[in-house]
Amino acid sequence: MGFRSVSATMPGSLPVNAESCWPKDVGIVALEIYFPSQYVDQTELEKYDGVDAGKYTIGLGQARMGFCSDREDINSLCLTVVQKLMERNNLSYDCIGRLEVGTETIIDKSKSVKTVLMQLFEESGNTDVEGIDTTNACYGGTAALFNAINWIESSSWDGRYALVVAGDIAVYASGNARPTGGAGAVAMLVGPNAPLIFERGLRGTHMQHAYDFYKPDMVSEYPVVDGKLSIQCYLSALDRCYTVYRNKIHAQWQKEGMDRHFTLNDFGFMIFHSPYCKLVQKSVARLLLNDFLSDQNPETATGIFSGLEAFRDIKLEDTYFDRDVEKAFMKASTELFNQKTKASLLVSNQNGNMYTPSVYGCLASLLAQYTPEQLAGQRISVFSYGSGFAATLYSIRVTQDATPGSALDKITASLSDLKTRLDSRKCVAR
Repeated sequence: MGFRSVSATMPGSLPVNAESCWPKDVGIVALEIYFPSQYVDQTELEKYDGVDAGKYTIGLGQARMGFCSDREDINSLCLTVVQKLMERNNLSYDCIGRLEVGTETIIDKSKSVKTVLMQLFEESGNTDVEGIDTTNACYGGTAALFNAINWIESSSWDGRYALVVAGDIAVYASGNARPTGGAGAVAMLVGPNAPLIFERGLRGTHMQHAYDFYKPDMVSEYPVVDGKLSIQCYLSALDRCYTVYRNKIHAQWQKEGMDRHFTLNDFGFMIFHSPYCKLVQKSVARLLLNDFLSDQNPETATGIFSGLEAFRDIKLEDTYFDRDVEKAFMKASTELFNQKTKASLLVSNQNGNMYTPSVYGCLASLLAQYTPEQLAGQRISVFSYGSGFAATLYSIRVTQDATPGSALDKITASLSDLKTRLDSRKCVAR
């Protein structure tokens, strides 16, 4: 009697031939961003609040803050950005099989924003659309995006695109946090053969319980914020996620027969969730500190680690508010920041913190300011953080095809007017 061979893999593990079944190059095919048509100048806000000049513009790194009028809400933001993406890319609504929204702007405690967006699908007759809203502070958009990627790589996929929407209106009570507000939405079309490819198996996640930012008052849109704790949670999550990411990419490299140390030089660009631009600059410095401490024999006489030998024996967990460490590594990482991250802060600097779409506004900023040839083949690191807290560092690999009319050419061309759109908004002084 013959017996069929049985896989020796553990339950839940990956069959040897599973990868051949996956769709190829799954990622972001198209991207659209929308923000309100009016803003507050942060210099004027400094004067209005009676604070020192430069507190918001230099201390936080913010120039302008977008805000919604009483004619816009989270539903209208998301409706607008989805319609713009579909029209710009000449897409029919029946080609969407999954639609998921990441938001923390709640105007109904039961009905989802996703169901509101289904109005756009009525004419097509397409109601077979999976997905719903996903909420955890600023992380909801990333969770929705991962769900879309996972759906396309699963047995549930029916061959259609997924559509991910991240949208929020960030407002604060008067005080130190108010200048870190903003508003906007980003829509992303997800599918195979994408120009922005999600690197499989390279996600470093860290999740933990903390009350750094939360919204316990059901009749107020204002959050309760512990600013110092929030910064510590953000930076500690960055440390943990980067460590996990490096371990995973090292494991991949070893399987491929490559044995070397991963550093920030292996990222072509680095983008971050941006509550305010200065924290992003500090985050680049933080990652350089991680590289420095993990290097068994760093060169401190010359190069990027020059003059940092005094910090060789410090512990990461002791440095969150160490001004000497922060100052030294921000100085050491200046060129790194300018080359790999600064351009991504255009929307953050000019429109403020959009919560869930914040990091994807950084992605849009990057795509808007570099040519397809400059982007082709690059690895982009993405750090997403949501208070409470949830965080992931993952990477996107840009396609090599930068030819005219390619998917990469189309996605960059669609965002080429981003700066013009930001500059055409109306400044409201009071």
